[in-house]
Amino acid sequence: MRDQYRALVGTRLFEHISGEELSAMLECLGARERACRKGEFIVLEGDVLDCIGAVVEGSVQMRKEDVWGGSSILAVVGPGEVFGESIVCGGLDRSVVSFLAGADARVLLLSFRRVLCTCSRSCRFHHRLVQNMVGLIAAKNVQLMEKLEITSKKSIRERVLTWCSQQAQRSGSPRFTSELGRVELADYLCVDRSALTRELSRMKEEGLLDYERNSFRLIRDN
Repeated sequence: MRDQYRALVGTRLFEHISGEELSAMLECLGARERACRKGEFIVLEGDVLDCIGAVVEGSVQMRKEDVWGGSSILAVVGPGEVFGESIVCGGLDRSVVSFLAGADARVLLLSFRRVLCTCSRSCRFHHRLVQNMVGLIAAKNVQLMEKLEITSKKSIRERVLTWCSQQAQRSGSPRFTSELGRVELADYLCVDRSALTRELSRMKEEGLLDYERNSFRLIRDN
């Protein structure tokens, strides 16, 4: 198989699918590769969306804009994860959110019809791909519920602590590294960037957490 796709072997979307099977599957699915620079939109809200995206490298952000031009990050999708699946699986004709590269990225665009419908060759592991897709959709729903939990908090400190707790639980350690810079993190938490920076400094001084750029350590003794 092509070397640039080896990183996908064993990821959640292609779990239990070998490299040789993956190579044939990508051909069967009519996979199209797209390289994106950081900040480049892959799908705009309102665009017709009839494919599912799989991240090969980098990251993709799911964003929602309001009528005043404000933007909020709903979810961040990393290598081996998919985006757009909830929209096309929900039968919507057009995307209700935007997707853009959170970092320089390479994505594969997979035909939704070919993903869900077994091809004439009856690929042996096609059903496994569908099962993996269902698992990823469930995981995305959990991620969106985490976002809802954060935005339900009233203060910036509560939102930061809730986010830190989620990240620590996901990594299995009070130490974790975030893909989000300060501007992106402020967008995700739905707070002002300057106010977030000030609150992080206060929380560090009070011994609630420690951080260095995008590396954090949640101090749970407090």
